[in-house]
Formats: sequence, structure tokens, C-alpha cells
Amino acid sequence: MPSAQDPENKTPNLPEDYDTKISSVLPYYKSFHDETINLVKSLPQKPKVWMDTGCGTGTFIAKAIEHFPDTKFLMLDPSEGMLKQTKEKLSSCPCDKVEVLEASATQDFTQDLSEQPDVITAIQCHHYLDMENRKKAVGKCYELLKDGGFFITFENISPLTEEGIGVGKRYWGEFQRVHGRTEDEIRIHLERFGTEYFPITVEEHLKLLRETGFRTVELFWYSYMQAGFYCIR
Repeated sequence: MPSAQDPENKTPNLPEDYDTKISSVLPYYKSFHDETINLVKSLPQKPKVWMDTGCGTGTFIAKAIEHFPDTKFLMLDPSEGMLKQTKEKLSSCPCDKVEVLEASATQDFTQDLSEQPDVITAIQCHHYLDMENRKKAVGKCYELLKDGGFFITFENISPLTEEGIGVGKRYWGEFQRVHGRTEDEIRIHLERFGTEYFPITVEEHLKLLRETGFRTVELFWYSYMQAGFYCIR
């Protein structure tokens, strides 16, 4: 999810406020979580260790824990405030099943892990990075994963053409309008495309993920201007 801040990526919010706002900004946001969980459920073996980078308020992993009670979850986010909210949200979980890591962006993560993750997820957190740091972030996920491990990511993406970008913005704006956002909120949000966050095309994603070293790279979800990818190390 957009880590460290609210759906506008500017100021911290209470968990319930954050989750409500992001659902009015991102079409099918709940599906990002549900389809990631469904994908992991389909794997031959349930993950022993699952790392979620850009974990935000912990909402996604709170859902995942219900399906994977024996998995250990590692929670990472650049915001101390978000990690505090995550600790509160997951406080009822057994302490040996949830570990909140030191605050860090993915590309800057240096903490030693006792076990390599079988799964790493990055939901709506790397499109704020320029290409250099995006490569570092993806490379860090590859480095941390076990051989045969899965990296699953959802991001805002860019259409292939300028005309397509225009269509996509109008289409996305209409979704926000139907979900109660004001015209000023919609305009400000869409103006951030390419200026405050930096989406790349599906083709560029696939190329980057392959060049990182993943042996399998697939697009498995696409709607509006968001896409989901999975990769196998």
C-alpha cells in the first residue's frame, strides 16, 4: 500500500481513516489484497516467512494472517508512525508470528534477517521512487528472497501512449468522482502523475523484473492504471 502516509502520500492518518481514503482513490484496492492472498494460497507450500514491505497500517497482513496462521510475517515501512499503527493493529497476534522491523524504505533496508522470506509483497509502495531507486528496491527484494521464493507487487502503472495517459486519467478521475471525492481533490491527485509519483509501463516493469534476475516474471492483474506482477527467484 502507499507506505508512510495517506493516499495522497503526505500526512499520517489513523488506520481507519487511511484505509477508507485509499479505497476511494484506488479502484479495486481490496482486490489487491485478496488476489495476492489467493495467489499465495495456490502455491505448492505455504510460506514459512512472509515479508511485507511498505506495510503501512498493517491492514493487508491482518487479512493474510487469517489464512496463514502458521506463517511468520515481517513488517517493513519507512514510517515510524505507520509501524506504530501496525503494532497496535496486530497486537493480538502471537509475538512469534509477527515481527515489526526497523523503519526503512525497501531500497535502504540493511537489517539482518534470521530467515530468508519465502514471499515478499510490495503493495503500492515503489512507484514513488525514481528509476534508480526502483531498481535498488526490486534488487533488494530479490536479494532477500529464498531461491524459488515469490515476489508479488502491485503498482500504479503508466499507459503506453500520451493519449492513453489522458484516457486513463479521465477514467480514474471518474472512479474517484463516483466515490465522493471533490473536483479539486481529483485534479490535485491526477496532477501528481509523473511529478510526485513515477509510474512506468507494464512493459518497463516486465523488463526491470527480468533484468533483476527473476527466472519467472508474470503480469497477473490489471485494471484502470494499476497492475499486479509476480516473480519467482
